[in-house]
Amino acid sequence: MIARFLLLAGVASASFIASTASAQDAAQPVADSAEQATARGEVIIVTARRRAETAQEVPLAISVIRGDSIEATGNFNVVKLQQLAPTLQVYTTNPRNTSVNIRGLGVPFGLTSDGFEQGVGIYVDDVYNSRVAAATFDFLDVAQVEVLRGPQGTLYGKNTTAGAINITTNQPTFDFEGRAELTVGNLNYKQAKAAISGPLSDTIAARIAVAATSRRGTIYNVTSDRWINEQDNLGIRGQLLFKPTDNFSLTLSGDYSKQDPECCGTVFVRVGRTQRVLTRQYDALAAAQGYVVPSRNPYDRLTDLDSTLNAGNKIGGVSARIKWDVGPGTLTSVTAWRFWDWKPENDRDFTGLSVVSKSQNPSQQDQYSQEFRYNYESQKIDFVVGLFGFKQRIDTQGTEQQGANATKWSLAPSTDPNNVYNRNVLNGLTATNTQWLKSTSAALFGQLSWKVTDTLTIQPGARINYDKKSGFYERIVTDGAGVVVDCTALPLSSVRSAQCGVYQGQRTNPSDSAWNFTYDFNVNYKVAPDILAYATYAKSFKTLGINQNGLPLNSSTNLPDYSVGTVKPESVNHFEIGLKTQFWDRRATFNLTAFRTDIKNFQATVNGGQFGTVRGYLANADKVRSQGIEADFKVVVSDRFTAYANGAYTDAKYKKFANAPCPPELSGGTSQPTNQPADYSNAGVPNTLSPRACDISGERLPGVSKWAFSYGAEYNIPVTLLDKDGQLYLGVDGNYRSHWNSNASPSIYTEVKGYALTNFRAGFRGEGFDIFGWVRNAFDVNYIENLQVAPGNTGLIAGQPGDPQTWGGTIKFSF
Repeated sequence: MIARFLLLAGVASASFIASTASAQDAAQPVADSAEQATARGEVIIVTARRRAETAQEVPLAISVIRGDSIEATGNFNVVKLQQLAPTLQVYTTNPRNTSVNIRGLGVPFGLTSDGFEQGVGIYVDDVYNSRVAAATFDFLDVAQVEVLRGPQGTLYGKNTTAGAINITTNQPTFDFEGRAELTVGNLNYKQAKAAISGPLSDTIAARIAVAATSRRGTIYNVTSDRWINEQDNLGIRGQLLFKPTDNFSLTLSGDYSKQDPECCGTVFVRVGRTQRVLTRQYDALAAAQGYVVPSRNPYDRLTDLDSTLNAGNKIGGVSARIKWDVGPGTLTSVTAWRFWDWKPENDRDFTGLSVVSKSQNPSQQDQYSQEFRYNYESQKIDFVVGLFGFKQRIDTQGTEQQGANATKWSLAPSTDPNNVYNRNVLNGLTATNTQWLKSTSAALFGQLSWKVTDTLTIQPGARINYDKKSGFYERIVTDGAGVVVDCTALPLSSVRSAQCGVYQGQRTNPSDSAWNFTYDFNVNYKVAPDILAYATYAKSFKTLGINQNGLPLNSSTNLPDYSVGTVKPESVNHFEIGLKTQFWDRRATFNLTAFRTDIKNFQATVNGGQFGTVRGYLANADKVRSQGIEADFKVVVSDRFTAYANGAYTDAKYKKFANAPCPPELSGGTSQPTNQPADYSNAGVPNTLSPRACDISGERLPGVSKWAFSYGAEYNIPVTLLDKDGQLYLGVDGNYRSHWNSNASPSIYTEVKGYALTNFRAGFRGEGFDIFGWVRNAFDVNYIENLQVAPGNTGLIAGQPGDPQTWGGTIKFSF
């Protein structure tokens, strides 16, 4: 009966998912207790604390999504996974510019810089993925995904301040098995997956898995007469397991994934007034050049972008993982090399005009990591101690070029025929960027669990960390004739002055290093056999950052501001209390968590609206606070019906950020001599003074919904069809997110409305097969995934609408 329950759970947070293949290395006592528990209800085995244990025994906030649940709900990568985990926020404008946050924290919201670290670590089979682009690739043969909330520096190799996403793939088996899956749907959606595993000898087993996904784009480009923002993904993973004895195993793994979609474009969303004179704002500028956008309704899904689009993306690597029972514990070694190649082409003016005719920053990354861990378990004491080393190099070659419409778009008009406005002096102006980043990290970390009594456990942890970053950035600017533009050769001619107002040559060699000592302390108490209460304090950090995408111009000198070349480390104080409960003979679970995270010197991505820093730059906000409450509930009513609901309230704000760039409605006018509070009473009033910087203290962090929920239910009945015994089933799942802001300095123009999405599925399954139909966004809800402020303070707001209603069918077989 319980075995059938496992088929029902569409998704779950920690107390909601059944035992999976990822727990194959569970210690026998855990396996025994799990077997006993299944006599009453579900059990989850996780490795969040680097040992196998049931999720209800883990004194931290954790959500777990099983591999077959991911497939059933169509959430085939980390970006889609946020529909199942309310406290996870994932926003992407292209694979490189992807933000993965937990509780509103993790990485600066906006365009990505190589110069900072991820606050949410993504691990695949214990290997840290430093580039968040991994979040956009299809899951490959995944057994389960654990989303750990809160700092994870004393158990994981790479320190993470907001949490970790721990992905476990299916491992090689000594029993022959295989599976295949085929999905087709509207928008010419096609997805195929296959995996096969089995023994090569008595001591060697192998597994190989492949996956391919393609789908027509969701935005139609009237200029190229093509659908853009398509999906195009191919991945392969191979593993070889050598297990000569019961106490030693070596797993060699290799994977390669490739994306080559025509992506990632935007549509017109709205225009908001800035403080520029009216003749220099979007509507007037467009009219002056006879430009009309194909639609002002973003849900018409029409654009007219004139630049070539591409999101070529390759990622892969190899790893060797050794697990060896040494003495009373287990030694684990994880050695890995990974690469990432990124070949983008973008349209950064977000229009059909040739304002920015070329914008691309291809990158190549290599990373090497080595982790050693020793785990020990006994009746009274458990501990994990580890060493971690990490080295990375990223090389980038960037080009940004002004187009034929740039002069009249960016410069003020004049009746003088010899004025720069009438001479098209910006056409062909090109900034060529060369940059590299070297990053080195080393750490000693550990955590101890002391079982003071059968009900009380004290769990301290500590970490010593060293980080060093060094970078190089050089921008060379040439005019349309290929002549180098020297903005230091004073006095500047009117032509050079106009060109230097857009791009200026820069050369920086930022370098810094830091030691950090962090720690955490957890106390957990079993109030009753099925009730666990816990409290945690963690002192954590995010290491220093350097600006790698060009520095902003100083508003008074119009020269690069070298004072913002580096940013300080974040200092994190985290508090959390939680309650984990099981009741109704363990058929129901209810978990509750309350948290507060205070961050000093929060690393934020900001953008002052300049073309030269269109990708944004890093700066420190004095203080940020994220606090909230999370609740998870699941009930298995019978072997016919199950349901779940998860909810989160997150209050994430800038507590103090007095020198932030101003939002677009307060930008574009004549600069005031001092910083001012963000007074929105003059928002959008043209031809007024603009603050040099704005005090946005008290404003909400970007990308964070105050309220988020997910839910699901499934009902089945046993039937026999075509001589096959099985179940007919009907499932529903959905999620809701309240409104949020899409700009680092919150703007009234970048407010994204809340939305609710609902998905249905129905099918027939039995031993070794599952055939079902599905519809996602069943009610065809119009919603925006993200908004972007166009450079130049013209007031243009562009964005990407979310997926429309999609439908299709899936066939799965296994043996």
